[in-house]
Amino acid sequence: TLQHKIRKINISTGQVSTLAGSGQPGFLDSTTGTLAQFYYPIDAISDGTNLYVVDYYNNKIRKVVISTGAVTTLAGGSYGNPFKYPRGITIHDNNLYVADTGNNKIQKIVISTGAVSTFAGSGSGTSNDGNGTSASFNQPYGITTDGTHLYVTDWSGNKIRKIVISTRDVTTIAGTGNSAFLDSTTGTQAKFHRPHGITTDGNNLY
Repeated sequence: TLQHKIRKINISTGQVSTLAGSGQPGFLDSTTGTLAQFYYPIDAISDGTNLYVVDYYNNKIRKVVISTGAVTTLAGGSYGNPFKYPRGITIHDNNLYVADTGNNKIQKIVISTGAVSTFAGSGSGTSNDGNGTSASFNQPYGITTDGTHLYVTDWSGNKIRKIVISTRDVTTIAGTGNSAFLDSTTGTQAKFHRPHGITTDGNNLY
């Protein structure tokens, strides 16, 4: 993040190299990956051919071709439109889903076109269940998918939220909303203090 680079680690050898990013904070696309510039890249996901990087302070989603390191901008414009300090990203069915923290929304990006739309969240900065843009998030951070649902850490809402991809219905699966620590056999009685990252093995969320 603070080196403003995308690093590559060969799992079998442990070799570390820079795939993209000059190390100078800024914004620059380039066919030569190490000449490109990022400003606080904070999360990434891959489709096997490309990396999609959340470029936090540039308020953009960047695409990195894994085989060449070439960097282009897939989506994002000015501050707040359509992204405002985006953080988490996941991929499903040729779409990207972004936890847009500053706008309190979950944004959807069509990979083939770069078109951005609001998938869920009114933008109000509250944490209420509902459908699509009738629901609300309070600084969503992390996001993952099991192929049927999106799961979101609602940072200031102190909750874990579930979105049904096919219907956009948003519910709370864990967390009372109170900022504290409490385990519970009933998820909605458990308590979290500003949850960040999230992942799934298909059966559980971590």
